[in-house]
Amino acid sequence: MKRLSQAPARHARAIAACAAIAALVSAGAAMADGPGPCAGLPTHAQLKTALTAARSMSNGGFNLDMWGTVVNRDGLVCAVAFTGTNRGSQWPGSRVISAQKANTANAFSLNGLALSTANLYTAVQPGGSLFGLQESNPVDTQVAYQGPPAAWGTQSDPMVGSRIGGVNVFGGGLALYNASRQVIGAVGVSGDSSCADHAISWRTRNTLVLDYVPGGVGPGGVDQISFSGPWSQPHCVPGGAATEDFVVSTLPATR
Repeated sequence: MKRLSQAPARHARAIAACAAIAALVSAGAAMADGPGPCAGLPTHAQLKTALTAARSMSNGGFNLDMWGTVVNRDGLVCAVAFTGTNRGSQWPGSRVISAQKANTANAFSLNGLALSTANLYTAVQPGGSLFGLQESNPVDTQVAYQGPPAAWGTQSDPMVGSRIGGVNVFGGGLALYNASRQVIGAVGVSGDSSCADHAISWRTRNTLVLDYVPGGVGPGGVDQISFSGPWSQPHCVPGGAATEDFVVSTLPATR
């Protein structure tokens, strides 16, 4: 019954999401321009708009607010945003996890092969072909926690301009590919179940028009989440497998 009572609110958020996406598209969705390290990647405002729109859709999980981070090809943080009314509206710990996911997807994707963080889960388990990967490339805790918390998730987030590092091996991190099918960085999303994180990250990347994925190990030959096989992760919410499968089936195709 609780889920039924949320239906009108979700409908209203879906309408707001459509308006936000339309505004992003009508503005040309111009990425950061100029010769800087974040050229071709979304600005803080663009990330926040796309992330908020994606969060408002039906993604399974617990219907929670989200953190999102974008890094460039060198792992430099370019933008950090959240969807709630303030930085405390979503899990505080998910700020750094979102950055860690972005770093992972960027670090282990190439122009010919995209690996989402969801694709890595099974391979890093004991006995798996990538066991130990999650212990490599640790988070730079000085970068993660420097500066005033009041700036977290704003255009002036203290992580921006630094390399965060870190490896995360469950859903929410996706490499970003431009129209030339070149990897230019990654987006990481955290704040809900990792299955919902993946769905929200996927929708965010699609809205930003940076999903020209050349190939991958997931379903459809891209970096989609799978719940079985060597490049999979488990379902997330107890009793929620059918919902999570359905959500994945509704995600937009890559370009």
